[in-house]
Amino acid sequence: MNGKKQGYYLSLCACVCVCVEPNATIGEIKSMFHKSQGKSLKDEDVLQHLPVGTTATFYFRDLGAQISWVTVFLTEYTGPLVIYLMFYFRVPFIYAPKYDFTTSKHWVVHLACMCHSFHYVKRLLETLFVHRFSHGTMPLRNIFKNCTYYWGFAAWMAYYINHPLYTPPIYGEQQIRLALILFLFCQIGNFSIHIALRNLRPPGSKTRKIPYPTKNPFTWIFLLVSCPNYTYELGSWLGFTLMTQCLPVAFFTVVGFVQMTVWAKGKHRSYLKEFRDYPPLRSPILPFVL
Repeated sequence: MNGKKQGYYLSLCACVCVCVEPNATIGEIKSMFHKSQGKSLKDEDVLQHLPVGTTATFYFRDLGAQISWVTVFLTEYTGPLVIYLMFYFRVPFIYAPKYDFTTSKHWVVHLACMCHSFHYVKRLLETLFVHRFSHGTMPLRNIFKNCTYYWGFAAWMAYYINHPLYTPPIYGEQQIRLALILFLFCQIGNFSIHIALRNLRPPGSKTRKIPYPTKNPFTWIFLLVSCPNYTYELGSWLGFTLMTQCLPVAFFTVVGFVQMTVWAKGKHRSYLKEFRDYPPLRSPILPFVL
């Protein structure tokens, strides 16, 4: 022993040199490039715990322009809130001039506006005070994609719900009240899940744990579902669809369900891979179904 600390020789590379045949396709070259880079590493990985010797080569990939998750969420959620209110208050140039600044005859239109506004105000407040993000940034292009989705659907839904010729649900007050109960129940459930997930991760930490039910009854769905925040989100929009009986809302609900199912399945696979003792009865988003 000479008292010297063991060190690592690191080769930090920004490019990869591979030998390819003249008739190789671009797709094959891309595949060879990705295989040569090996496993992606997390920020919290410790060098001495990695399966390397005293010499290691690291490859860095340019992720392009980035933007914070908080900025993206605030932008994509503020848009629907403002856009919907513009249709609700019937600002000029949206409907016929004679309807400018008039109010709807149907009380369900006012209720729908309150529910829609409540949903996005809740999302904004959760972004600021509840969510803890494991990654600080995301690609800049995502803000344009996400805003197109949320803002576009908000305008489409708001146009028909607040239209002067809008007709209320076919089953009247009974359908509206039942839908409101479903909407509020799922909104509370969604918020409860977000609080439970937040409490799993201490401030400034990227620790990942298995979420379990708490004393809050709205979290008991964790017994059967890996991503109950998406389950409750789906329930909220189903309630809003029943409340308004509006085709664009139903379409938004279906598209959202498809996307949330993709996210839930990915999260479920991640849990199964990371935790050997993960509860086997859980489904990604719908108990015993999906």
